[in-house]
Amino acid sequence: MDTIPSVDLRDYLSKDPFKKEQFVKNLGSAFEEIGFVALSGHFLSESLIESLYTEIKKFFALPQEVKDKYEIAGIGGQRGYTSFGKEHAKGRKVGDLKEFWHFGQYVENNPKLLKEYPSNVTVAELPDFNKVGKETYKMLEKTAQYVLRALALHLDLEETYFDEYIKNGNSILRPIHYPPITEEPKNAIRAAAHGDINLITLLMGAHGRGLQVMNHKGEWIDAIANKDQLMINVGDMLSRLSNNKLKSTIHQVVNPPRELWGNSRYSIPFFMHPIGEMSLNCLENCIDKEHPKLFPDITAGEFLNERLVELGLIKK
Repeated sequence: MDTIPSVDLRDYLSKDPFKKEQFVKNLGSAFEEIGFVALSGHFLSESLIESLYTEIKKFFALPQEVKDKYEIAGIGGQRGYTSFGKEHAKGRKVGDLKEFWHFGQYVENNPKLLKEYPSNVTVAELPDFNKVGKETYKMLEKTAQYVLRALALHLDLEETYFDEYIKNGNSILRPIHYPPITEEPKNAIRAAAHGDINLITLLMGAHGRGLQVMNHKGEWIDAIANKDQLMINVGDMLSRLSNNKLKSTIHQVVNPPRELWGNSRYSIPFFMHPIGEMSLNCLENCIDKEHPKLFPDITAGEFLNERLVELGLIKK
């Protein structure tokens, strides 16, 4: 596969059973073949997207000493600001050329998780920043819920299989700023080749060149969405659960051509995580003689902790 397939969520939400069935089939095939799909018909309005970009550009333009006061020690970067070059891909020691912010879950009716998850961090200098961030988080979470319902049908599960696990899940909205490149990078790119940890990722801002996906032939292909689309990919948790039926594909964000080094790049992924207790044990209906069990049993919480250590965000 040399291009990223496209689907429209409105087909799944329509009253037409044929359109819904085709959506499930097309989404499932894309995630089996390349692990990525471009999705239109999501719940984000154009005005909300514009407001979010306005707010995050204002935040990353703040003086460094102001941003630094929002970098919270001891929580593995799970909320607030993470400064430039702190995170690296699994297996690499060189930090990626990016800084980012994390909005986390807005817990409802669950005192245990309210205590367990770090609190969201309020930016005093920007009165609309947190309000717009929360609204975007909710709309992406709603979009992800329906994508996972379609995937549940594709995996021959009950349509709402994932609902109980993603309610109050440990999901993260991550606005990223890749600053202008001012000198020849020493073996660093904007985001080194990696797979995502979570169930699925919904990405805003993949409208220009930069994001690349590795296909089954080991070739890098450009992943470019239309202006009204989100790019969605399978994470390692969903790959494990489906015994690698759904593919968590390696991807990267490459540095632009030298003539564009002076430009910033912004992208905003939403990492859909379940609650920590969710079992990621391979589904029985994804295991057979041709497809033996590939992964040991583990919970989502255990797996997340393991990966955050590998990424250098928390210490053993």
